[in-house]
Amino acid sequence: MISRRTLIGSAGAALALSACGNGIGSNGAAMIDARVDETRNYLFGQYPGTRDLAGKAFGVLYMPLVTEAGFGIGGAFGRGALRINDVTVDYYSAAKASVGFQIGAQQYAHALFFMTESALADFRRSQGWAAGADLKYATPEQGASIGKDTTEMDPVIALVFGQAGLIAGATLSGTKYTRIIP
Repeated sequence: MISRRTLIGSAGAALALSACGNGIGSNGAAMIDARVDETRNYLFGQYPGTRDLAGKAFGVLYMPLVTEAGFGIGGAFGRGALRINDVTVDYYSAAKASVGFQIGAQQYAHALFFMTESALADFRRSQGWAAGADLKYATPEQGASIGKDTTEMDPVIALVFGQAGLIAGATLSGTKYTRIIP
């Protein structure tokens, strides 16, 4: 039986560990924008269809570096920027907590493509938007052709890419996005 104190302590330690390498507290707007530019350029270069997808989207949230770690209890954290017409309009953090059979750490990037005006408006209006059932997940293997797929019916498309590390899977389910001022 895990006590509440152990659970809270472990979750705190996992979240602190997951923050390593993200430069929490040292990333200003310029640093986030530079990382977003690199991530966008990598995404478009590696998966050319995503350029078309971004062109159709009402906005794209780029999360250049999400660090995830877990040992039974896990956490993830990252920071990024929402761009509309390729101009940064807001900055966001992404945080995730998990419990279950897990051990390891990894880093990855992801992008959320808001394909409808209402999906983008709902995201921007919310106090904290949680990723989940509204997302259609795409894989990097689909990245070359994703922009050519029919996406008008999917309000938000998520693409996770650039995984590095040793942990099983990288999902966005349960990830909470919160507007920040860097």
